[in-house]
Amino acid sequence: MTIAHPPLALLLDVDGPLASPVTRRVSADIIVNLIELVRRGIPVVFNTGRSDAFISEQLMHPMLQAGLPQGSVVHAICEKGAVWFSFTSEGPGPVHVDKSLAMPAEFGTGIRKLVANSYADYMFFDETKRAMVSVEQHIEVESGNYLAQQEKFDADALVLLAAHGLGAVRLEHRAPGSNGGVDYRVDPSIISTDIESVQLGKDLGASRAVELLAAQRIVPQAWRTVGDSRTDYAMADWLHHRDHCVKHVDVRPGEGVLAKPYPVQTAADLNLSDDVVNDFAGAAFLQFWLDGLAA
Repeated sequence: MTIAHPPLALLLDVDGPLASPVTRRVSADIIVNLIELVRRGIPVVFNTGRSDAFISEQLMHPMLQAGLPQGSVVHAICEKGAVWFSFTSEGPGPVHVDKSLAMPAEFGTGIRKLVANSYADYMFFDETKRAMVSVEQHIEVESGNYLAQQEKFDADALVLLAAHGLGAVRLEHRAPGSNGGVDYRVDPSIISTDIESVQLGKDLGASRAVELLAAQRIVPQAWRTVGDSRTDYAMADWLHHRDHCVKHVDVRPGEGVLAKPYPVQTAADLNLSDDVVNDFAGAAFLQFWLDGLAA
């Protein structure tokens, strides 16, 4: 069987580059361009901390409704590599879960109670996660108010982890567990906090993406990774260190663009203004790559 070598493969974070951090939805224009890229033979892989339920609602179903080409396969790597599934024009395949990377169930129960008792006005417990434990800002809550409460929640989550004997890290804070190890991470973003195994990450997602394409006998000539935070650079890091040709796109460079041994692009490279960020920048790059295929 012949190996396919498409000119590009896209490894896309979802929140920020595709889904608006304000509405949490994906625009119709982005859906149309994703489908067109797939139609032209460009592998599209989502690599996200979101659940498979979120990807199904915000990406898979809109792509199916808009006419995903027959014979095409789109891969979704969710919960930072712990969960993954693929879909075609016929619908989704089975959802795979690496249970060895899941948080203890009793800890998730404790976080659900913590949110209900102390933080329900600001955030909600994400019931769709299969491996991670996550909370998310209510859309109607102002960002500054949420972020102030997030710091308090994260501190309470660390206390609860310690009560369960679980070692954890949050940014610069590191607290070993009863076994002397640090097996879990409290990972805050601008709209959520994920509590997860330290083995999860966008690099694990990149590894799974390469494996999924290899199973289809697809070896891209080059990769484009897209994210909105510093942790998203791990996708390109993993690919670069394994000798894949890769460029990374940072759609929220206000945090500071990292110096890397591979090219890093922002909306400025498309001659767009500094206020073109998040899903607006993501949409611009999808169009740019489409235009490049037509050239």
